[in-house]
Amino acid sequence: MQLNRLFEIVYILLDKNTVTAKELAEHFEVSPRTIYRDIEALSAAGIPVFTSKGKGGGISLLGDFVLNKSVLSAQEQNEILISLQSMKAITFPDIEPVLNKMSILFNKARASWIEVDFSRWGSERQERDQFGLLKNAIINKQVISFDYFSSYGEKTSRPVEPLKLIFKSQGWYLYGFCRLKGRPRIFKISRIKNLVVGEEIFKRGIPAEAIDLNEPPPPLIMLDITLKIDAKMAYRVFDEFPEKAIQQNDEGGFTVRVSLPEDEWVYGYILSFGPYAEVLEPPCIRQLIAERLQALLQKYG
Repeated sequence: MQLNRLFEIVYILLDKNTVTAKELAEHFEVSPRTIYRDIEALSAAGIPVFTSKGKGGGISLLGDFVLNKSVLSAQEQNEILISLQSMKAITFPDIEPVLNKMSILFNKARASWIEVDFSRWGSERQERDQFGLLKNAIINKQVISFDYFSSYGEKTSRPVEPLKLIFKSQGWYLYGFCRLKGRPRIFKISRIKNLVVGEEIFKRGIPAEAIDLNEPPPPLIMLDITLKIDAKMAYRVFDEFPEKAIQQNDEGGFTVRVSLPEDEWVYGYILSFGPYAEVLEPPCIRQLIAERLQALLQKYG
């Protein structure tokens, strides 16, 4: 306990320059005599701490003192602070005090030149908080339950042992052992509803074999699809397709050859381009898109 208090006293003095023994005693809930003994211990350890009397007096450190950090280069110190700032974007709890302490330790100004937010535009607080609930359940190994909407439109209730959060292709996913299916599964977090973190603790760890994020989760069937996309959709083409899949046409439009899952999602995705995209291959997808357009015409006719 004393060692932790000594370190925190140094952090406080680095942050506030001068602090009275009474303020430190109230902060740590100890007596002023205990604080003075701590100051003597710091001085004996070579920390340049001193006391001054009178108005504005108190306990201080020499102005040019910083903790020994020579094991890290200036670039490495900046990288650590950038990483901590990025972690704030995923609502990592208690990261702000750590970021403050590391900034003081490295004697760096808290310049917020980077802003990272993985949530959707217009997302509600409840949706953002769900990420924190999942993260805590993973850390504490708590079984969770939720309603899940598959890409086939099926709604199921799932008890899951959460193991890892994954960010891929503009979306967050949960990797965990699904007790309903009896095997590991990947769930898209935006389709998880009515999340409940239970009190049951599980022991399962992440499998030794790596998760291949380039392989689609079963039971998806991938189709090679060729799209002709108008130049007006250039921003979406470059945002949503890999560069090697894109071929620019002479008239300024694009031919895109990509593998996509054969399910309701892909039909809606293609239709989201409106009149600016046409399926060239395969004929079965072209026919399905035409049938859905006919159904839409009947609904709005």
